[in-house]
Amino acid sequence: MVNYRYLGNSGLKITEITYGNWVTHGSQVDDTAAIATVHAALDAGITTFDTADVYANTAAETVLGKALEGQRRESLEIFTKVYFPTGPRGANDTGLSRKHIMESINGSLQRLGTDYVDLYQAHRFDYETPLEETFQAFADIVRQGKALYIGVSEWTDEQLRHGHALARDLGVQLISNQPQYSMLWRVIEGRIVPTSKELGISQVVFSPMAQGVLSGKYLPGQPLPEGSRATDEKSGAGFIKGFLRDEVLTAVQRLKPVAEQAGLTLPQLAIAWVLQNDNVASALVGASRPEQLADTVKASGVKLDADTMSAIDAAVGDVVESDPEKTHESSPKRRLT
Repeated sequence: MVNYRYLGNSGLKITEITYGNWVTHGSQVDDTAAIATVHAALDAGITTFDTADVYANTAAETVLGKALEGQRRESLEIFTKVYFPTGPRGANDTGLSRKHIMESINGSLQRLGTDYVDLYQAHRFDYETPLEETFQAFADIVRQGKALYIGVSEWTDEQLRHGHALARDLGVQLISNQPQYSMLWRVIEGRIVPTSKELGISQVVFSPMAQGVLSGKYLPGQPLPEGSRATDEKSGAGFIKGFLRDEVLTAVQRLKPVAEQAGLTLPQLAIAWVLQNDNVASALVGASRPEQLADTVKASGVKLDADTMSAIDAAVGDVVESDPEKTHESSPKRRLT
């Protein structure tokens, strides 16, 4: 079964492996397969689920809601997000204005089939809306009982500080950040993690397998596997391109004996690695087939010794991206429409 960790400086416990449905539900796989995969996650002990209104233009939330029908709501932790354009992509169908936030939470709750979400997250930072407006709307949603806690995604350390201060003044809890983090992408380690520890904020990290590259199935100098994420624009092919350089793929192959020595598969090693960071509350994983989760969940509770951690660093070498300035590139300077 999957272990639990506290989310930020709160009393909320979440599974250290969270099921996310970014590129699967409502687009990559049909609803029957998606629902079966959610049920497999539940059977494996995962109770924490992450989605967003923008995924498949709201369809992913609908599918997740259907998949969780009949489950005891109190035994689940459901997360969703707001920021990116949804619906017909009108002038106010995006961003973190009060109008968009208040309308978006209502739509998300309806699609998810629940009265509240455990965590409502700002999917990116909105440079066009005063942060005071955003957090007043979040605070009102918490007081209305539509969300229990507030989180953000891919915010810089300065943005986290400002948001945390506003949340505290308004009497609500900002307890999480959702950044990209993996053996190959470590940009949060320099500033985000130290700041978050100081503020009582946890990381719920996405792409712990570097968009699937850390599975080892992409080989240097070889054609991309048919049907893989890298060949499917609906599955986030644009996001994986930066990892498909031969020097990166060669480094990943050097991880295979490290995983074998640790008694793990490459995906298990990748997920276990991010969970060694004590500021990481959970690793987000997705799946297009139920059987994929049987392997994934075995990373929960794994402790990697110092020799294994050193061997990983030696294997990936200088292909690791650690520049903390990369976080500043995550949020668009203008809203997308």
